[in-house]
Amino acid sequence: MPDRESGNQNDFMIEKIKQRPINRKKLIRRTILTASMAVIFGLIACVTFLVLEPVINNWLYPEEEPQIVVFPEDQREMSPEEMLAENLPTESPAPTDEPETDSVTLEQKQVEDILDRLTLDKDSYVELYDGLHHFIYDTEDVTGQPSILQYVVTIRGISSNIDWFNNVQESDSQASGVIIADNGRDFLILVDYTPLKNADSLVLELHDGFYQIEATLKGLDPVTNLAVLAVDRPGLPAEWQETGGLAVAPMGSSNSWSLVGTPVIAMGSPMGTTNSIGYGMITASNTLSTVDRNYKLLLTDIVGSRKASGALFNLKGELIGIIAGSKTNSDTGNVINAYGISELKKVIEKMSNEDKLPYMGISGGDVPLSAYSLHDIPRGAYVKETDMDSPAMLAGVQQGDIVIAVNENVVTSFNEYSALLMQIEPGQTVNLTIMRQVQEEYKEMNFAIELKERR
Repeated sequence: MPDRESGNQNDFMIEKIKQRPINRKKLIRRTILTASMAVIFGLIACVTFLVLEPVINNWLYPEEEPQIVVFPEDQREMSPEEMLAENLPTESPAPTDEPETDSVTLEQKQVEDILDRLTLDKDSYVELYDGLHHFIYDTEDVTGQPSILQYVVTIRGISSNIDWFNNVQESDSQASGVIIADNGRDFLILVDYTPLKNADSLVLELHDGFYQIEATLKGLDPVTNLAVLAVDRPGLPAEWQETGGLAVAPMGSSNSWSLVGTPVIAMGSPMGTTNSIGYGMITASNTLSTVDRNYKLLLTDIVGSRKASGALFNLKGELIGIIAGSKTNSDTGNVINAYGISELKKVIEKMSNEDKLPYMGISGGDVPLSAYSLHDIPRGAYVKETDMDSPAMLAGVQQGDIVIAVNENVVTSFNEYSALLMQIEPGQTVNLTIMRQVQEEYKEMNFAIELKERR
């Protein structure tokens, strides 16, 4: 019995615990589910951040809205023909006892006396050009106004290409532009976009080439190929704004009939090289007829490059033209031509505010005063041509029609037609009133035309 009891005490159940086999399929499913949920939550977090970050950032650091850019219109100057028509005397002047030739003779004597005492030599020539040189570089010291150099900048267009051996090659083109406005957030630059159109990125470079900053396209006029670029002011070095590294060019006038013969300075790249300068005078002005708008083309005696770019300034330091290298005529050689600034103002104003340019599709000119007064032809904007498939052609406007009103606003010239058109947005409907010759008389017709965007 004792032995049996001791045996019972030593006997016990030995149990071996085995681990449950791993269910690999279930593990893979859980892993995939966990990873999927992580990706989904990550995407939701990213989207939430992208959506809310600008809102929170603008709330904490509110950004000032850019100011609307407005260029004041030039006062229209009467032509000699109009002045003669308005100033013709209706009555003969009353006779006077005083001789009329005394004052004229006295003036002539004064001029002759001054010319007799004036001696011109090589030193006078040197002094003349030295004065022009100081006018360009030292204007700030003399008058307190910015130097002309501070109005002009260089825009570089950078492009990247891959050759046959997969090597990245960078090439750049350049054009000189002029600062036309400061909207409180950006400096706005007007430039000929022709050499920059294929660039991948645009960079502004000051006249000394010391610093570069990215520029963005705000607006492009496909007819003149002029563009407005924007440079972010907060991105500029502090010393540029403190010392006046950039300045907005004051605008002069190019609509004066007496502009021919006045001296001008070509700044930017008139010789095809950055920071080149040319002196000369305006020798002629032509009307450049384009769709829906006519421009003035200023011709100078400054010999430059066919790839010229930059701006024309008068001797008051005012901007009067934008150099158009592509408009050089074969019969005038390599002389510098420029678009008159007065005729560009409404277009660059639209581009500066990122507004779309309206398109009607009419090319034309003014009805001459002689035709209006002698042949009973209505006064207005004469239609020389309508673009194929343009809103004007599709509505029925024809060559030879005379536009006399736009939305019941009287039109007496093509410039007035253009100015009224620029006040209307693409997509809006315009009521166009024209006079059309039917047999031997003109009859009034009206068209409702929906404008398109200028492309």
